[in-house]
Amino acid sequence: MDREVFRVFDAVLVGAGPVGLFGAYYAGLRGMSIEVIDSLGQPGGQLITLYPEKFIYDVPGFPAVLSKTLVSELVRQAAQYEPVLTMNARVDALARRQDGTFELTTDKGVHRSRSVVVCAGAGSFVPKKLPDANTAAYEGRGLDYFVRDVAACRDKRVLIVGGGDSAVDWALGLLRVTKKIALVHRNDTFRAHEDSVAKLFASPVTVRTFSELKRVHGDGRVQAATVVHNRTGKAVLLDVDRIIVNIGFSTSLGAIRHWGLPMDQHGVVVNSRMETSIPGVYAAGDVASYPGKLKLIATGFSEAAIAVNHAKAFTDPASKCFPGHSSMLVPKRRKSGQ
Repeated sequence: MDREVFRVFDAVLVGAGPVGLFGAYYAGLRGMSIEVIDSLGQPGGQLITLYPEKFIYDVPGFPAVLSKTLVSELVRQAAQYEPVLTMNARVDALARRQDGTFELTTDKGVHRSRSVVVCAGAGSFVPKKLPDANTAAYEGRGLDYFVRDVAACRDKRVLIVGGGDSAVDWALGLLRVTKKIALVHRNDTFRAHEDSVAKLFASPVTVRTFSELKRVHGDGRVQAATVVHNRTGKAVLLDVDRIIVNIGFSTSLGAIRHWGLPMDQHGVVVNSRMETSIPGVYAAGDVASYPGKLKLIATGFSEAAIAVNHAKAFTDPASKCFPGHSSMLVPKRRKSGQ
């Protein structure tokens, strides 16, 4: 039996993405005992699973930071307070015990806590695929839905499909290694930051708007692609070595929808304190829903701090919700050599 079954933590954070990791750090800063549970095999969530080599441009203090670098620093930051990281564990149920603590049942065991902060992001994710193209036959053979290794694109002719932040960021980010790069988007309206779009059109990337990938060609691996202008019907054949389809992901919150938490179409409903309708249970990051919500890492960090501070006051009524400024707090000294 898991040795942590009978330990009661001050806070369990469900989700080890960037928001959960920062929440773990902040809970440690408030002197709370912490466990982080995640269904993936390593911390970092989507950033490390899908985009380890992708630059992020909207994190305070970093003009640009690689996803894997940000995750590494978040893990190092949280590690100061020695949180228990329970990976490869899916939380299937959440229940309040008679003594007021919470019981989280996973597929690997039972965990207990005085408060819970749900930082599960958008939940599980599956890349969306192009229904009208023969992409399935080339998946893993030059056609991918995310980039785990930039080196695989070195000196290659790369075609990117999509018009969101991921597509635009990859088009710009891969310029440093590719031989030639093109981006096709089905219309001329991009769902990316304005500055990134401006840089895209000022870059050497060949941008084809109102265009769609219709067919992939190759002898076992990607060698060319037929792209069709969806207004004129004109087709062009592009010589390419790799295709990256970035048209989004289908997401699911899975078991979280059965925990008895208030939900809407966007996620777990919270108030300005990040509180759910269950006292002691909070949500932060992409999973949290409230009027005016912006799904950004930067806002997720803030929501984690809000949730943890209120969780601290909930578990220790004698403490203050507002801890004072961080410069007034003395972080736990790291072990020698860290």
